[in-house]
Amino acid sequence: MSEQTTQPPGASRPVATPPPRARRAPLTGGVVFAAVLLLCNGILAVLQGIAAVAEDDVYARIGRYVYEFDLTGWGWIHIVLGVLVAVAGWGLFQRHAWAAYGGMFFAALSLISQFLFLPYSPVWSVVVIAIDVFVIWALAGSLFTED
Repeated sequence: MSEQTTQPPGASRPVATPPPRARRAPLTGGVVFAAVLLLCNGILAVLQGIAAVAEDDVYARIGRYVYEFDLTGWGWIHIVLGVLVAVAGWGLFQRHAWAAYGGMFFAALSLISQFLFLPYSPVWSVVVIAIDVFVIWALAGSLFTED
């Protein structure tokens, strides 16, 4: 025989609790700082790449150097990397876990690409390298500190 439980009239039924959500990292000041810098850096890298692909007279033709690419090749590198950097910045605003690690990785790639692009645009490359260092510092500080 199966046992049926009856509740007195007016008694409330137990409410099922939803499963706990995955813990999201808090959006701290360092993460917001890194997200804004990644978004700006990504958008500006796309514009930098478009200027290189369009073959305007924005970038001076230089002599030969060790890491020489065609200016159009550098443009496409900056466009693709800029989109990835901007997506990582947007992911940080959405508090996706992958975005912090991706942001550090893409900021490091951006830093390396700007170092290799120094002969074409030295001042701007140094500025972007500094921004990338700040992004890596802010994200590493937010990821590897104890709560």
